Amino acid sequence: SFFPLLLLIWHACFIPLGTEGWHSLCLEFSLFRSVQLPLSFKYRETALLIDPKNSCSSSRQWVALVVGHELAHQWFGNLVTMEWWTHLWLNEGFASWIEYLCVDHCFPEYDIWTQFVSADYTRAQELDALDNSHPIEVSVGHPSEVDEIFDAISYSKGASVIRMLHDYIGDEDFRKGMNLYLTKFLQKNAATEDLWESLEKASGKPIAAVMNTWTKQMGFPLIYVEAEQVKDDKVLKLVQKKFCASGPYAGEDFPMWMVPISICTSDDPTSAKMQVLMDKPELTLVLKDVKPDQWVKLNLGTVGFYRTQYSPDMLESLIPAIKDLSLPPVDRLGLQNDLFSLARAGIISTVEVLKVMEAFVNEPNYTVWSDLSCNLEILSTLLSHTDFYEEIQVFVKDVFSPIGERLGWDPKPGEGHLDALLRGLVLGKLGKAGHKATLEEARRRFKDHVEGKNILSADLRSPVYVTILKHGDSATLDTMLKLHKQADMQEEKNRIERVLGAIAQPELIQKVLTFALSEEVRPQDTVSVIGGVAGGSKQGRKAAWKFVRDNWEELYNRYQGGFLISRLIKLTVDGFANDKMAAEVKSHGFGDRASELWDCCVVPQLCCFELFD
Repeated sequence: SFFPLLLLIWHACFIPLGTEGWHSLCLEFSLFRSVQLPLSFKYRETALLIDPKNSCSSSRQWVALVVGHELAHQWFGNLVTMEWWTHLWLNEGFASWIEYLCVDHCFPEYDIWTQFVSADYTRAQELDALDNSHPIEVSVGHPSEVDEIFDAISYSKGASVIRMLHDYIGDEDFRKGMNLYLTKFLQKNAATEDLWESLEKASGKPIAAVMNTWTKQMGFPLIYVEAEQVKDDKVLKLVQKKFCASGPYAGEDFPMWMVPISICTSDDPTSAKMQVLMDKPELTLVLKDVKPDQWVKLNLGTVGFYRTQYSPDMLESLIPAIKDLSLPPVDRLGLQNDLFSLARAGIISTVEVLKVMEAFVNEPNYTVWSDLSCNLEILSTLLSHTDFYEEIQVFVKDVFSPIGERLGWDPKPGEGHLDALLRGLVLGKLGKAGHKATLEEARRRFKDHVEGKNILSADLRSPVYVTILKHGDSATLDTMLKLHKQADMQEEKNRIERVLGAIAQPELIQKVLTFALSEEVRPQDTVSVIGGVAGGSKQGRKAAWKFVRDNWEELYNRYQGGFLISRLIKLTVDGFANDKMAAEVKSHGFGDRASELWDCCVVPQLCCFELFD
């Protein structure tokens, strides 16, 4: 068998392509459609190195995922190389899926596949619901165009449809098909169609016909479902339409997907009562022996790449299953995320979503809380432009206080990785919202930490830092900058850099922005500091945007038009929600790559302006 040489190299210097830096080494060979040579992988220090005593749980998990991703490229990239950049997703989609497969095998206690749904699946759906999204397979005329498709579609949507395909085929046939594919194209080039042929041969299912609807057209469906009780059976009517972040689809064409549908009931929430391929716009199904008091849920495991809208009665019947936790965590997460996205698109009422969120009062799962927290943060950002901001902070405190009290500040015997992540998330959320007891305890622990009396554990540092900064003054900021200077671990420096933007006073916000471009901050980390300011407050968003405008030439030249400049634009303008700011962003010039940056970075954010306005 063939085992490519692997060299893991720690690069403390700036890497233009981040953890995907190996592309810069293989580019010359890839352009000539030959097999990528076994070369070294370049890593950021924080994506490879772990300190057993001082690295937090999230950093350990991040390193495991990154290393798993890069190792996967030995098979998807080196052993078999994509025929051309059009098939980039064969490299990145598979590596993004396999990184979770690796971590799940090595660290099953991480519950990493539930985290996949929150981190990749929903991220891909957010981008793919915009009008300017693109298919997974994009025709690339010249390698200079390739940067435009190094995004959440190639990576996260690619990984998500592979996960859906794996579930549709079944593990055994999927393994057989992958073995055929990797063996046939060993040290050769392959296209997407070659993969479908191998998987079709192994499974006997119409893989090409199904998957072409997912890789060759952009977007994904919204499945509307309603139920009717007929004696002892439930009759379901399913309708699929394209899901759009801007509201109900109103296009002249009628895109359709071949959707693997799985359905479970309260009789057994963990296994499918029915599995069917929806290959037409409407479908009627009969679920035998399902009583009137039994609930029905689509998309078991949140595996299918679609959103579900339930009729009011069906949704109401699912709420008790959230409260009593009989619905599995990944399904509770998927249900909540679908509802929030429907509200964000104006399809259902936000009040309806908030009522369902209240049902999560007994929720124990970190990833479910993490996704709920992200959605509440989006809502808080939106409401910061209205008179209801304080009310949403009260709601946040009401929702998070019970779990905060149950967790406390200190680890308990028998707790593990996910408990540490959950504690940091909840305390940070309560602290930022101004929860009195959390703020007082954070200040006490921070004082002891600074004085060296009782050093904060790595997992508590971020929530404590963000809390004391959010409610701090110039002395607080000076102390944090001093801790940054004294830190000998890059992870700790990055941890501080990400939260500095929580400071509220306008003159201190300017101090943080100036710090972002200083020699104290590595060039690749400047974006995180500015992004932290933009995400920290309404005042921070305005200040960060002005700072980027005023320093555009320096920032653009620093990042050479690479992916970091795209990320900077997104982080800076994300959260604005009115026509005035949209016009201001439109009027700004974006350098030599103006058209490209406009399409991939600015237009998606302007879409959000329109949604929120």
